[in-house]
Amino acid sequence: MDSIVWIALLMAIAAALYSTVGHGGASAYLAIMALFAVAPEVMRPTALALNLVVAGFAVLRFAVARQINVRLAAIFAATAAPAAFVGGMISIPPEYYRPLVGIFLCLAALRLFWQPRALADRPVQPPSLLVAAPAGATLGLLAGLTGTGGGIFLSPLIILFGWEEPRKTSGVAATFILINSMAGLAGNFASVQRLPAALPWLVAAVAVGALLGTWLGVDRLPRARLLQCLGLVLVIAGGKLLLS
Repeated sequence: MDSIVWIALLMAIAAALYSTVGHGGASAYLAIMALFAVAPEVMRPTALALNLVVAGFAVLRFAVARQINVRLAAIFAATAAPAAFVGGMISIPPEYYRPLVGIFLCLAALRLFWQPRALADRPVQPPSLLVAAPAGATLGLLAGLTGTGGGIFLSPLIILFGWEEPRKTSGVAATFILINSMAGLAGNFASVQRLPAALPWLVAAVAVGALLGTWLGVDRLPRARLLQCLGLVLVIAGGKLLLS
């Protein structure tokens, strides 16, 4: 029982941090469960279910605040979904792609930490369909290869290329992750039978975390601080890939 309390507490903290920037936190939930030696067959469906809760709540909060660029989210999702399916079918040894992806995320984080105010305040230039569609497909392929929701790649790409401002980027990422999480859970429907009995406690924990995180992300954090939060999330995700 003590381990469930600690898992729930750590997941609430992770949900608060990740939902600040519109992310679901699946990679953090997996790391937490691995730390407490949760059975591998339980980890993935649990992380997907919690990701669905947090990303769904984030989409709701950002949508109510009119902080979602629906066109951008739709373009990315439309091309990413089939590419993620293909990526999931490709078998590449993790020792090849994990260091490269981890280094990419850490470098993106460094850029977000460097002059975040100037980065947050620069003019927005939405991408053309010819650019956004293949970019979404590339993101989907990466998501399929790495087994993530893909938002960890989407957010820095949008910010670094100036396609949208930070708060709406979080809204786009939340929508993207929600769609991918729904597809992932539907594609692994049989795994739902392996969800743990303690799931309601974990759902309650991440919901509380998401409540705090989205409140900060939608209403309170300045845009420069939002980028620094995203940078921290990227460092955590990149470090996990480099060290795993």
